[in-house]
Parts: sequence; C-alpha cells; structure tokens
Amino acid sequence: MVVGAGIGGLTAALALDRRGWSVTVCERAPEPPLTGAGIGLAPNALRALDAIGVSAAYAAGRAVPAAMGLRRADGRWLVRTATADLTARYGRPPIAVPRPALTTALAAALPAGTVRHGTTVTSVDDATGHRPVVRTATGSGLPADLVVAADGIRSPLRQAYFPAHPGLRHTGETAWRALVDAPDLGMAAMSETWGDGSRFGVSPLSDGRFYLYATAVLPPGTRSADGRAELARRFGTWHDPIPALLDRIGMLDPADVLQNDLYDLAAPLPRLHHGRIAWLGDAAHAMTPNLGQGGCQAIEDAVVLAHLLPRGDDPSAGTDPVPAALAAYTAARRDRTDAVRRRARRVGRLGAVRNPLLAAVRDLAVRATPTRLALRGMDDLFNGFRLPAGTPPP
Repeated sequence: MVVGAGIGGLTAALALDRRGWSVTVCERAPEPPLTGAGIGLAPNALRALDAIGVSAAYAAGRAVPAAMGLRRADGRWLVRTATADLTARYGRPPIAVPRPALTTALAAALPAGTVRHGTTVTSVDDATGHRPVVRTATGSGLPADLVVAADGIRSPLRQAYFPAHPGLRHTGETAWRALVDAPDLGMAAMSETWGDGSRFGVSPLSDGRFYLYATAVLPPGTRSADGRAELARRFGTWHDPIPALLDRIGMLDPADVLQNDLYDLAAPLPRLHHGRIAWLGDAAHAMTPNLGQGGCQAIEDAVVLAHLLPRGDDPSAGTDPVPAALAAYTAARRDRTDAVRRRARRVGRLGAVRNPLLAAVRDLAVRATPTRLALRGMDDLFNGFRLPAGTPPP
C-alpha cells in the first residue's frame, strides 16, 4: 500500500509493480491534479527513472535549455554554464517538466485501478511481527505486506510514528509559483536571479511553457490580496525578460499563482522505516527547493526502496526479507538525503541575504568561482544516484 499519489508515491508504486508487487495507492484528493507548477529533473533523477524504464514518460518533446546560471537583479550573469558542459560531465542536462504531466505519465504506466483517489488514510496499525493494516476514512481496514508513506511534507504517518521528532521549521521565506506561455520571448536558459532577500527563477518546460518561481523573506502566513500584483510590485524593475513574464502572470487566473511558505524538516528522522512502513520524499526528509532536489530525492528513494525489497512474485521460502530490506533502505538513503536537506537550507540562506553590502560580497564570491569548481560542487548531487551493491539490474 502506498499512501500518497505524488511524484514519490507514484514512482514507488511503479518501481514496485515492475518488481512483481501488487500495489494499491491511496490518495485523498478526489481526482488527479490538472493544474500546478513545474518540477526540475536533475541528472540523478533522470538516471533513477531510467533504472525503472520510464524514460519515455517524460522524454517526448522535452525542451532542453541552452544554458543555466545565476544572475543579479540588473541582469548581469554571476555564473553561466552551457548545456554541452553539463551533458559532458553528467551524461545529460537538467530539464523541467510540468508536474501534472509527470504524475499523469507515472499513473498511466500503472495497471488500471492501482490509484484510488478520494481515499484518505487515517492511520496505519503496524504491530511488530504482523502485517500492517491501513485504516481509511470510510472505516475500512486494508492489510498489506508493506506500507510506503509518501504522504507529504506534513506527513500524518511521520507524526504518528515519530512523535518526539521536532517536525518542520519555517525558513523565513515564502514562494510564489506559476506557469506561463511565452514562446515569443525566445528564452533558452534556465536561470535564477538573486536580489536583496528575493529571488526569481525561470525554467523552460517540455511543453513550451515556462515555470516561474519567486521567493521573498516574509513571516509565515503573510498573504497579499492579489499574488499577481504582489509579484509585479516586487520584481517589476528587475532585468528583462522578468517584466514581460510578469505581464503574462498578470493575465492568469489568480488561483493559478500558487503561494507557499517554505519549510524543511528541523532534524533528520532517526530512521526511514518502522516495522513494515517506509517513509520517502517530503514525508521522510522535507527540504527547501533551493537545489531543486526535493522531487529528485523522492524519485531516488522510490527506486532504491524497490530494488532493495525482494521481488513480490518470488518470495524467499521460509524467510521474511522485508524488515532487513527496510533497514538497508534507511542505511542507503538517510545520510544522503539529510546532507541534501542541509545543503539546500544553506543555499537558501545565501539567496535570502537582505543586507545590500553582504549581498554584494556574496555576488562577488559567486562570480569569482571558476565554472569548473562550481560544477565540481554539483557532482555529489548529479552523479550521486547509485543502486545499492548486490541489487539486481533493472
């Protein structure tokens, strides 16, 4: 049983299905999302998806940016890297896709009826030595050999099984996200711009649209009457093509401009499993989006978990390998995901610097860093996905 039909949950369901498991996904939303923002797929996530044979789910017609880099609010590039350099170093460049398109593709690759929308999981009874039972809002109990908790950043299952954990912490920032059509602007780069305490990002998507995001230092819960007007007020004087993109945002329905306060997990979980429950993605290691690795690490989690578990259609006679496999999953994933979580927070602190003098020093340091050293700093992220030793090939 998989709790949650986000990117991590659906990837886990697909990876387990292809390992011979009979999978059911419980999703509280009444239907699949039709709108939403974008998601970046870095080389490590693309490699993990390749490992379960779902490349075709995102590759058709994808847009690959000519370059990616970091800019100042006046438009000056602090660092810029060509796609060819990224491809040479990592085998492929990062891409961005519409989030609903990716979840739709993953769900479509599952057997019909796997995903049960409108099914809210209220609890999981996991008595040691017995099969866990998933309780839903209808009162039904669904027994399982394994439960994958992919129930999001505010995971009720994480809170239930790790009650002493400090939970989430606010980063001091809020974020806006939107998708716009702007083919006439001819933007071929994936970029992020840093100002004094604010950021604005642009990513070309596989369907020809652009994923835009922005952040600002604000107390949690701060909301304006119109997010479109707030973005224009904060970023309207920044470099081109940001003003033109803000004009496109102004034509959107207000509901299509998403705003969320940014949180991450205050500390790592003591382990990523309990009994026959495994946590992954935001439920296991919620992190800020500053490295674009939240969804990527969820995909890694799902693929590693499936490959450590025994095949569902060929259980080992006389043994129960699931507990050992879940312990191995914690050993394989906990340190890597926590290192990414902490690094994402550090990058966010740099981007959120509000003092103009400190921001100028920061920008100078970034500009002075040779491109080869900047790329080397991404090696552990982009080349870090590995299937654990001894697992079978895809």
